[in-house]
Order: sequence, then structure tokens, then C-alpha cells
Amino acid sequence: MMKYPIGIQSFAQLREDNYVYVDKTALIYQLVSLGKIYFLSRPRRFGKSLLVSTLKNYFLGKRELFKGLAIESLETEWKEYPVFHIDFNGSNFTNPDALEDVLDGMIKGWEREYGRTPDYTDIGKRFAYVLQRAHERSGRRCVVLVDEYDKPILDVLDTGLMDDRRERLLEESSREALKGFYSVFKAADDDLQFVLLTGVTKFSQVSVFSGFNQPADISMDPRYEALCGITQEELERCFSGPVREMAESEGVSFEEMMSRLKHQYDGYHFSRKMTDIYNPFSLLNAFASQTIQDYWFRSGTPSYLIRLLTHTDENLDEITGKYYDPQEFVDYKASVEKPLPMIYQSGYLTIKDYKPHRGTFLLDLPNNEVKKGFVSLVASDYFKPCRDNVNTWIQDVVDALEGGNTDMLCKLFTSFLADIPYTMRRKSDERERERYFHYTFYLIFRLISVYTVCTEKVQSEGRVDCIVETAGYVYIFEFKLDGSADEALRQIEEKGYARPFASDRRTLYKIGVSFSSRTGTVEEWKIN
Repeated sequence: MMKYPIGIQSFAQLREDNYVYVDKTALIYQLVSLGKIYFLSRPRRFGKSLLVSTLKNYFLGKRELFKGLAIESLETEWKEYPVFHIDFNGSNFTNPDALEDVLDGMIKGWEREYGRTPDYTDIGKRFAYVLQRAHERSGRRCVVLVDEYDKPILDVLDTGLMDDRRERLLEESSREALKGFYSVFKAADDDLQFVLLTGVTKFSQVSVFSGFNQPADISMDPRYEALCGITQEELERCFSGPVREMAESEGVSFEEMMSRLKHQYDGYHFSRKMTDIYNPFSLLNAFASQTIQDYWFRSGTPSYLIRLLTHTDENLDEITGKYYDPQEFVDYKASVEKPLPMIYQSGYLTIKDYKPHRGTFLLDLPNNEVKKGFVSLVASDYFKPCRDNVNTWIQDVVDALEGGNTDMLCKLFTSFLADIPYTMRRKSDERERERYFHYTFYLIFRLISVYTVCTEKVQSEGRVDCIVETAGYVYIFEFKLDGSADEALRQIEEKGYARPFASDRRTLYKIGVSFSSRTGTVEEWKIN
């Protein structure tokens, strides 16, 4: 029986206690052989800490832990280097003194081992001296591994918290402290063998990295896209047994269970190669419990992301499903007006397509787990004034769709929209009214698509037409604001939306719906 390393970030414990390990060591050997200073951005719980721990044990020369892995035959020397592991995971940096205390505590520990000099009081210079002494004593250059380098800033991002002197934002003072600390990598270049910094965000635009030689950013490097996470090939090679057990438990075929896992946890892409990457935290939890649930999203939504989203002017539909130049979402430029980079880097959006001739990437929600969790979060806030539990209403809609109950669908949509206060839907001009109704239906059908096949097409005028497929029915919706249901049905015919289903044995419904911006609810509902 497989043991799944859920919550275990120690490579040594994982190997010594016989937990399952997806072998990434060939990539790790390539990484250490071809470069020196790296930066890797990945969402939380994607295996960054395990990667850091694996590198730590490799550079400590612990060959016995790598027995049977790819790197065992690739590495011939297994040298032991002085390793400095910096982990910001376990601290809360909303306390103004926390970052300085953590950095000073680490430096003091290293100074007890390698010595200190009264000539330096600055933290960066003290660290540089330690690296120099470690190099001299061991005869080998040092390795520095930084886990979640950005947490001291993310904890206080957009909080308004002030530093202990109340002279400036804690966000700014934390940034300056880290800049001074990381500047050591330039001064100590001769003493360094290898450096890796991992985190969620890349703060290149706010000068955290400006004090030292710029690391090679491998976050979108095709060679290392599978360094964290589980690929389709790895899933099939390493976990066919657990998948088969889940299939038998659910009474479905092996292929059907693979499909369910793919829709729920796959969909991440980290380079133009578009290699499918599964969320490892959710996948391993699903195997351990033999149940498909929303493990990653339930483990916590970053508070900094919620803070950014509460005062952005961009709706989710205006961010997703669009092509972007990588500079718009890779480098950290997020603000309350432009949250896109933070949403992408946090794992709530991912790359879905690449246009080589333009060098642009399509961004959208990665899978059903994120779609359900993130869109539910956004929808609950958006519809909060009118409805406490949007998900319950969505379940009722899905039941009506699966049962072919078009009368109930009409009642559900009518009642939902009627509950929305006039103050929410009142807009000063036609474009804003169109934008409001479009976003309302975008959120509704994004949530419906978690449970069934749903294709949404965004029209240039801001209207939505939507095709929903269930096991026994196909629904083609056309919505008109301040128009007529006949006009909506006519558009379905003229655009040929039903043609792909001409030979389909399922019952086909063409539904034309008109809404009134004056009353805020359904005016007409007609079915062919």
C-alpha cells in the first residue's frame, strides 16, 4: 500500500519512511549542472519546500537517500557543501519586529558555527562574512536555499500596517530589509556554489532583487516546467494503482476516473510547451482518501489576494479568457487596479494556450477545483447583497438542467434576478448596464460548468450565448437585455448554434430569454 507524503516537506523523512516519491532528480541534476543562481515561482502547496529539501540533501552529499533515483547514476562525486537553508514559512510577519528577529536569529546561529566579526553590524554584511568563513573552512563554496522568499512581503501586502517607528508602511520596510539581506549574493559571489529562491510572486518591479546579481528566472522555462507538480506521464506511471482503486470504488472505468481527476486537478501549464501539470497536493489527498474533493482550495485562500480583489475595478470575466504578453502577468506589477499578476502567480489562473507568432499566452482558470472555489468566492461577494448561498441556487439549476425541467429553470432565473437590489443593477449608462448583466451570467455559467459541459461565447456587444450539455439534454441559451425572446431565438437560428447537434440523440432546447434593465428580471422566456 502506498504512503502519501501529505504535509511532509522533508526529503529525508520521505525517503527514510518509504513515502511515495515522484522522481524529479534528473531535472534537479540538470538544474545544478547548468547554472548558479535561480528563482522559481509556483503556487502554494506545489512542492517548492520539498524541492528545496531535496536540493539540501543533495548538496550535503547524502547519497544514501537518493538510492534508486535517476540522480544516483548521474552524480559521481557526491561532494558535501556548506548549506544555508532559509525558510520563511513558519513566521507571521505582520508583527513589525518579526522579519528582523527571524533574520538576526538565523545569522546568530550561523555565526556561532562559523564565527563573527565586530566590524559588521549590518545583517547582509554579517551573512556575507559567514559565507566567506564557511567557504574557507570547508574548502568548498556555499549553497543558499531560500524557501518562500516573498512571505514577509505577502503577509503585509496592502494591509496598511506601519513599521515599529510608524514612519512608513511595513510593506516598504520589509522590502528594504529583504533587499539588504539578498544583496549579499553579489558581495559573496566568489563564495557561492548554488543559490535557489522560491516563492509565489516575482517582485522584480519593486527592487527586492536589485541589490544582487539577477537570478535566472526558471518559472516559465520549458526545461523545468515539471520541476514541481505531477505530469500526466508521471500520474500514469506512478499512480495507476490508486486510480484503479478509486475507479472500482466509484463503479466507473479506469478511463472515466482518469478523466475526472484530469478535470478536477489538471490544467496547469508553466511554459509554452503546454505540458499538463496536476496540482500535487490535491492529487495526493484524493488518492489517500479515495475521494475527489477541493483539497487545495479548502487549504486556504491567500489573504493578500482577497485584499487585492476587494477593490479592483476589473471583473473576473474581463481578466480571464484573454491573451497576454508575458510581461503583463509574469513580472510583479500587481496593484489594486491590476491584480492579474498576483492571480496568475498564486495559481488561480494558468496558461491555456500559446500563440508563437505573437508570443502571447491565453490565461484562464486551470481546473474544476479552482473554478468552483475561486468563482464561488468571487460570486458570493458579488451577489452578497441579494443571496447568501449562491452555490445552493446553482445546485438547483443543475438539477433542473439534468432533469430537463425548463419551467423550473425559468422560475429559478426569475427569482434569482428579482432578488438583486435595484441599487446593484442600476447603472448610469447603457454600456455599464450591459457590463453588469454580462458579468452576472458569466459568474452563473462558470459555476454551472463545474458540474456539466458548458460553452460560453462572449459577443463583442457584451451579450452572452451559452450551450449547456447534460447526459440527456442540450440547452442553447441566448440572452437579450431590453430586447425580445423572439429576437434571441432568431439569433440562435441565424448563427447556426444548433448545427453541431443535428445528429445528437439528446433532447435539444433552444431558449430565448429577455431581461429588463428597468425591472431587473426575466421579461420573456421562450423555448423551441
